[in-house]
Amino acid sequence: MKPAANTHPPTRLLAALLLCATAWLASCAAPPPPSPAPINVSSPAPAPAPVVVAPPPAAPPPAAPPPILPFDEAMLSAANNLLGKAQLAPNVSRHALVVDPLIDGVTGMQSNATQAMGARLADLIRKSYPQYDLQAFSAPNVAKSPLVLVGTFTGVNAQRKTEGQREAYRICLALADLKTGKLVSKGLAFASKDGVDITPTAFFRDAPAWVEDANTSGYVRTCQGTKIGDPIHPAYLERIQSAATISEAIDAYAAGRYAEALKLYNAAAATPTGKQLRVYSGQYLTNQRLGKRADAAHAFGNIVEQGLETKRLGVKFLFKPGSTSYWTDPKGIPTPYAMWLHEIGTRASKLKSCLDVVGHTSPSGPEPVNEALARRRAELVRLDLLRAAKPLAQRVIASGAGSREAMIGNGRDDATDALDRRVEFKVVGC
Repeated sequence: MKPAANTHPPTRLLAALLLCATAWLASCAAPPPPSPAPINVSSPAPAPAPVVVAPPPAAPPPAAPPPILPFDEAMLSAANNLLGKAQLAPNVSRHALVVDPLIDGVTGMQSNATQAMGARLADLIRKSYPQYDLQAFSAPNVAKSPLVLVGTFTGVNAQRKTEGQREAYRICLALADLKTGKLVSKGLAFASKDGVDITPTAFFRDAPAWVEDANTSGYVRTCQGTKIGDPIHPAYLERIQSAATISEAIDAYAAGRYAEALKLYNAAAATPTGKQLRVYSGQYLTNQRLGKRADAAHAFGNIVEQGLETKRLGVKFLFKPGSTSYWTDPKGIPTPYAMWLHEIGTRASKLKSCLDVVGHTSPSGPEPVNEALARRRAELVRLDLLRAAKPLAQRVIASGAGSREAMIGNGRDDATDALDRRVEFKVVGC
């Protein structure tokens, strides 16, 4: 009988099978290796998110200018703000105060209106402000370094600018302390034109010319465009002593005391700051009144020199309305135009530059008509100048500005706006 067959696999085979099964189970349980991240070589890296900046807050709208008030009301408003809110030195019971006469902020002239304002200020100070000791504006008083009040009264248009047809007046007041050299108070108001008389006072009505002047510009710039704590303009500060003497001379001239006025003008001229328009004009006017023709001509020549140095000399060659005929005095008094032209020609002949003779008119008519009339008047003056100074023949031209550069701008064609009808001599390149 055969033995039964063996039904179990051999041991070696069984071990191999077990080993394979174990390896298979291990490979199934292990996680697959991570796949590398895909690389996109054609796309740039993403840009960072933009930073959002909040817009700055909107600037507040500019403050509305003060309203236009009746003249007296505007004057009191500006004066009370100035005097009542002044930052004065403590522990002083009364403060010495002088008033340098108010002027037009463009021409530098005094008028009936500015004089009335000065009188109103003086009355207000005496009655309502006992903390101020009001004193005369004189050289001895100025030497004590008091407070000084200055002010401008300036015609402005509807946009409150000093150009074109004037619609109102800007009152600017400033109070300065000569001890500290700084402003201690300001006052501002706008006045209507009703009832305002800007006829120039005697000296400024008779003055023959206008030029840019450091004393006047220093006065104006001390008042206008400044604030409390600002320094007094140096051009005004260094001339205030002579300004007090000149003010006394102007008053003497207005009173008909011509010899006294001339003495004061000569005294001012002898000071280091005496070379200025009001001094030369005063010497011219008083010498004319006293019959000293040669001295008057010399003084006018000094005016011309100052104008040529600043490259702008405005002279009151006055014409009949709407014509190119010179205005004549109804009393038959001859005009000094021939002497003026001789002095202008003599002084200008020494220059290497050329002159543009520019005619001006008031804004009382259509501007094209004004320009044509101004040009014809300038041409007439140019021809008269060349007859007085032939060496200038190839160095003088003529042009017309019409009313574009009106200094007064009220269109009245009378004594109030004579400077609007001036003839200017401007130094220009050849």
